[in-house]
Amino acid sequence: MNVLFAVSEAFPFAKTGGLADVAYSLPKALRKLGVDIRVIMPKYGDIPSDYTTKMKHLCHFTVPVGWRNQYCGIEYLNFDGIPFYFIDNEYYLKRPGYYGYYDDGERFSYFSRAVCEAIYHLDFDVDIIHVNDWHTSVIPVLLKAHYSHSPKHQKIKTVLTIHNLRYQGVFPKEVMYDLLSLPDEYFDENKLKYYDAISFLKGGIIFADKVVTVSKTYANEIRTLSYGEGLHGLLSGIGEKLVGIVNGIDYEVCNPATDKLIFVNYDANTFESRKKENKFRLQQMLNLPVSDDIVLIGMVSRLTKEKGIDLIERILSRLLTLPVQLVILGAGDYHYEQMFKYYAIAYPSKVSANICYSEELARKIYAGSDIYLMPSLTEPCGISQLIAMRYGTVPIVRETGGLKDTVKPYNQFTGEGWGFSFANYDPAELFAIIKYALSIYSDKAQWRSIVHQAMTRDNSWNASAGEYNRVYEQLLK
Repeated sequence: MNVLFAVSEAFPFAKTGGLADVAYSLPKALRKLGVDIRVIMPKYGDIPSDYTTKMKHLCHFTVPVGWRNQYCGIEYLNFDGIPFYFIDNEYYLKRPGYYGYYDDGERFSYFSRAVCEAIYHLDFDVDIIHVNDWHTSVIPVLLKAHYSHSPKHQKIKTVLTIHNLRYQGVFPKEVMYDLLSLPDEYFDENKLKYYDAISFLKGGIIFADKVVTVSKTYANEIRTLSYGEGLHGLLSGIGEKLVGIVNGIDYEVCNPATDKLIFVNYDANTFESRKKENKFRLQQMLNLPVSDDIVLIGMVSRLTKEKGIDLIERILSRLLTLPVQLVILGAGDYHYEQMFKYYAIAYPSKVSANICYSEELARKIYAGSDIYLMPSLTEPCGISQLIAMRYGTVPIVRETGGLKDTVKPYNQFTGEGWGFSFANYDPAELFAIIKYALSIYSDKAQWRSIVHQAMTRDNSWNASAGEYNRVYEQLLK
């Protein structure tokens, strides 16, 4: 089985969020199952030279973008046993950053068409193209519209994974004619039409053979008005074509037993003393009082309402009257950045606000915190809670999307569970569940059991890769 995984970013070459991690770790896991899966992505100008200098030029050709014919080079690099193809075009791709340009519609129209054209030139007989989010979701449309008579393309099946429905690639309808060369019939409610514009993601949902989203709960949520982002009717109507497969994490990368970025290594059998050492040294590094009686709450997050930061804002003054310390790492909305900076100045022994992003500090927070706070308004899957559990940091989450699917709330009567959760998007519920978690923390035996259950959960890609493999196999029957 040959799968081409088309994506706009992939670790370690280009990363803005969890999509990049999935684009590295899922193919890695699928290759272990015997799937010949290869990743194709843009060759951005910001890809470090450590990688670009090792790439091999395979071929070049021209790509039709409406009436234009644009250069396309294919570069190749095998990284960690994963074959990567890079679409090379300096006009569209050699720019700072990856997204947010006025011509993103043209840039990703080009990239999507280039992926389709590359099928003619790769020494790889593709059975399935697996596309991801709006940036590549027009590929199934293009295959049907422009390549139905090509022997190399006719048999190709398509899978679309929606990582976040909020971002849909909505552009003026002129993009359909001028860049995608699609006829008038595609400006239709049952094809690309989205109000008076077109939606790349809508096209992908309609034309892909299978649609996957990144947790079972999220797959159900996006069929509702509250979470459907205007596409709930369409998603409700596609039935079993839409499935949820929860993301995993790379257990080789996220491993407290071998992680060189944390202070002291440990595992599920040695965490009790060694994790505490990580906590003490993190407190010391951040100029917080060093104490095991104070519960260290960590967050590594974008500072936006989507991540539940407005709930934290409404309880923060009360929270800081409790025996806790709060460590924040991240950036986002200016208002929330300034809020955390203010509290860090007003409560220097209670709050450490790190308004930036640092992979090294993130790992130290995962390893050194007692509790990981993730009260998201919406969370398609979530990676942070999985990493936190891997490092023995107990998550407090809201029951939405992948958070509900991956965190079993602790039941003090049965002793089962590896986290804490609350249902309603309400600051009183958040405050109550934090107080409840603190009461359990004081019972060291109970807390030790929760941590052990969290650390011994299998949140690797093993099970999820198997589910994707079954999706592929069913399409090829």
